[in-house]
Amino acid sequence: SVAPTFLDASRRPFPRGIRVPRAPFAVRGIREAARGTTVRGARTMAAAAPPLCAWLVAAGAHADFGADEHRQTQCLDAGSGATFGLDRRPLGVRRRGSARSGMAVSVALQPERVIVEKKRPDVKQRRVVVTGMGVVTPLGHDPDVFYNNLLDGHSGISEIETFDCSKFPTRIAGEIKSFSTEGWVVPKLSKRMDKFMLYLITAGKKALENGGLTEEVRNDLDKTRCGVLIGSAMGGMKVFNDAIEALRVSYRKMNPFCVPFATTNMGSAILAMDLGWMGPNYSISTACATSNFCILNAANHIRRGEADVMLCGGSDAPLIPIGLGGFVACRALSQRNSDPTKASRPWDMDRDGFVMGEGAGVLVLEELEHAKQRGATIYAEFLGGSFTCDAYHMTEPHPEGEIHILTLSCSSVFLPKYHLLPTSTFPPYQERGSLSALRRHWLIQG
Repeated sequence: SVAPTFLDASRRPFPRGIRVPRAPFAVRGIREAARGTTVRGARTMAAAAPPLCAWLVAAGAHADFGADEHRQTQCLDAGSGATFGLDRRPLGVRRRGSARSGMAVSVALQPERVIVEKKRPDVKQRRVVVTGMGVVTPLGHDPDVFYNNLLDGHSGISEIETFDCSKFPTRIAGEIKSFSTEGWVVPKLSKRMDKFMLYLITAGKKALENGGLTEEVRNDLDKTRCGVLIGSAMGGMKVFNDAIEALRVSYRKMNPFCVPFATTNMGSAILAMDLGWMGPNYSISTACATSNFCILNAANHIRRGEADVMLCGGSDAPLIPIGLGGFVACRALSQRNSDPTKASRPWDMDRDGFVMGEGAGVLVLEELEHAKQRGATIYAEFLGGSFTCDAYHMTEPHPEGEIHILTLSCSSVFLPKYHLLPTSTFPPYQERGSLSALRRHWLIQG
């Protein structure tokens, strides 16, 4: 926004070397402003040239007729008429409706914009709650089944059956053995999509069902304020890998959807298209922290008043030869093939690597009053989070735990997300750094 600038009528009304728009609406605005109809003229000029509108109004409308009235009138005529070629009146002839002696004409442009601008609600007043959950995992495809299996100590890690991995030193993973998209994804699309997209869409719709957001309820929602933010670390690896193999024969053999279905954002996009949700829609890919980033960003969209309902979480399906081979090549995977259920042991002295897995987890985040209004079941409240980086190593955490100090100092609600890489090649910095950070944090807080 710009405020009117009052110019001395004795000075040049416009700097040299600057071209002035001669469009009919600009000319009409200057004339009307000079003749006293300043509000209408200002609106016309604001539409014509916003950066210059305040100057034009002031140059054409402001005149201080004092002792030397003839000189002032001459300057006004020469400034607005002679310079712009708008009026050829003789010098000294007063315009009808112009400003009289001792009066100054000004136009306030800002009230026009105040009406258009939407006042954003206070961030602190908008609380975010969890009203729905959906999962697709090796331990179950229902939140209650999944949680109970975790509490009972069941492991979802077993031998890989999707492809022949006998030549790999690692042959175990958290693989989903049984999965069906029936009732969740259209059969035509389910044959073309990558697994990570199938997991994502299924978990997302299960989260909506779990949160009581049936089709009837969704029809009453403002879909411009409902968004999807579900990320993926690896994206559509299988679709892209198949396209490369097809290209070895001919480009004509390639799946025409191989590029869009390989991108990490396409899962969120397809789900939003299916639901008709037109709010914030994108994805985040930050390796193991992808889902955490998505949840925090989705919550911030609600807190800032940009959305009322958000689907958020993550989905991945990297269990293909190239995915397994890549992690084997960097010596990051456990080779405890004889005892897969005990292979993942990040805090154990005998750890020898982490274990890959696949699946999806999606939450329904909702503004508190919005959730109460529709009578939703509230599982938890999101209180806050923070973004940090230890700027130390691609995979190793900082040995002094600086990242955890930063995270704890930024958020008194959540403990930091530990990036556990229980491999034999990395020194055990995680325990020392994490414990040091916790001790220092609690000493400072206490």
